[in-house]
Amino acid sequence: MPKLKIRKSIKKRFKVTKNGVVLHRSHGMRHKRTNKSKTQIRRLKKTKQLHSTISIKIKKLLGK
Repeated sequence: MPKLKIRKSIKKRFKVTKNGVVLHRSHGMRHKRTNKSKTQIRRLKKTKQLHSTISIKIKKLLGK
């Protein structure tokens, strides 16, 4: 059976930890930061955990 190809676009956007938790970066941090408050910018810088139902689909697309 051939090796499954993973989705490169998803590999760039998501990271799976060794415990199986899927992490992603927040959107809205590329430009137009002057309209956002400092607390909002600080919150958007952190990586966030995906919801469990979506993370199952992401893991399938990553071949894990």
